[in-house]
Amino acid sequence: MTKLQELKRHLRPGKVYRREDLAQWSSSVDRHLQQLVAEGYLTKISTGVYHRPKQTAFGKAPAEDSALVEAFLKDDRYLITSPNAYNSLGVGATQLYNKTVVYNHKRHGNFTLGGREFRFRKKPAFPKTLTKEFLLVDLVNNLDDLAEDHQQVLDHVKECALQSNRNTLARAAKDYGMVRTRKFFSALAADAHAG
Repeated sequence: MTKLQELKRHLRPGKVYRREDLAQWSSSVDRHLQQLVAEGYLTKISTGVYHRPKQTAFGKAPAEDSALVEAFLKDDRYLITSPNAYNSLGVGATQLYNKTVVYNHKRHGNFTLGGREFRFRKKPAFPKTLTKEFLLVDLVNNLDDLAEDHQQVLDHVKECALQSNRNTLARAAKDYGMVRTRKFFSALAADAHAG
């Protein structure tokens, strides 16, 4: 068995690998990577990041967003979202956006991975999964980036906030909200309390 064949044995379909992960199985990792990319066995995603495509009935399947992001960041602490997630809140957000946002602790900027654009936003805190409360806070944080009528959306957010768990929402606003967002939700809580 050649060294190249031996390296191939370790590569699982659908997985994303960093160059340094593969160096343990090859003494000529750069030459082998070049050969594997040339024959289409691997796809180069970005500098030092490679994908072993999974073959489907429709051709080669693209890498999962989470696999791309994890290999790119070398970290499993991130949250993938999109402004489209706001549409599920019922606050009048109906636009469709071609944006994938990645909250993380390491990188900031727009990066193309596997032919898809990701907006990496470095944040001190974000939840492990998307929750209704986090999305309400995130929507108010990013209101200026939305195409919808801002006042109309905020009016709907107020209604939605009143139907949410107030403690969970207050905690989400405190943990993840920008100053303006925290003020918005604390004014809302004060109004609700007074009412």
